[in-house]
Amino acid sequence: METIDFKLERLHSLLKDMGGVVIGYSGGVDSALLAAVAKKILGDRAVCVLASSATYPASEVQKALETAAKLGINVIQIETDELKNEAFAVNTPDRCFFCKTELFGKLIAIGQDHGLKWVIDGANLDDLDDYRPGSRAAAELGVRSPLREAGLTKNDIREISHRMGLPTWNKPSFACLSSRIPYGTRIEPDILRRLDRAERFMKELGFRQVRVRHHGEIARIEVEPEEIMRVASPEIRRQVTEKFKELEYLYTTLDLDGYRMGSMNAVLNRGNKA
Repeated sequence: METIDFKLERLHSLLKDMGGVVIGYSGGVDSALLAAVAKKILGDRAVCVLASSATYPASEVQKALETAAKLGINVIQIETDELKNEAFAVNTPDRCFFCKTELFGKLIAIGQDHGLKWVIDGANLDDLDDYRPGSRAAAELGVRSPLREAGLTKNDIREISHRMGLPTWNKPSFACLSSRIPYGTRIEPDILRRLDRAERFMKELGFRQVRVRHHGEIARIEVEPEEIMRVASPEIRRQVTEKFKELEYLYTTLDLDGYRMGSMNAVLNRGNKA
């Protein structure tokens, strides 16, 4: 079995061979490590680009900028407007393909302006276990994923980040707010705002890893399994139901399976079961 140190050396070699990169930076665990290592290996030949849009909370953008400042990383900020793309807004299972195609197209253009050949993202080896049409967009546009190429898993990335003293080493996983909306339900700005407010409220109550899934008049809450009893306690339950009614959810439910990555993709596999 390959060691973490061996994988990290492979990552160093990959970045050295590239010579210069544009990094799709979000401030999450994966992209923060990639940015930190690329800066160490390539210096100013590593350019980080942070995209903001209606599908990404302003609070996450601010955290990403704060992380970059702590690491001494310069960031180019851009905006994307995937909601104007009807192919994205109608919310088919290929939604992420259209979003990433727009984003990577802008990163490629920035790379050309800076004389940088490669655009890279923070996808890791574990991402192969989930349905990710954004990876198809990356493949079609020649975007590379050095963390995955180096064989790094999410746990490896957290361990290396911890060793390097990165503030993101234990940051909860995060995905764009569109991932809270079932396929086939149109992605609307109002729904995204409600989901953002709902999740911010849950985090203010002390829940670190949380998702609020939108099912029309129903909000389905996912937290870590060990936190389920706390959500169901009388006082927390009262606060949550009152807040979610304020956010125009008629019913508020608690998912007994707890948080899991890509839970909205379960519907894609249902028809394949014997």
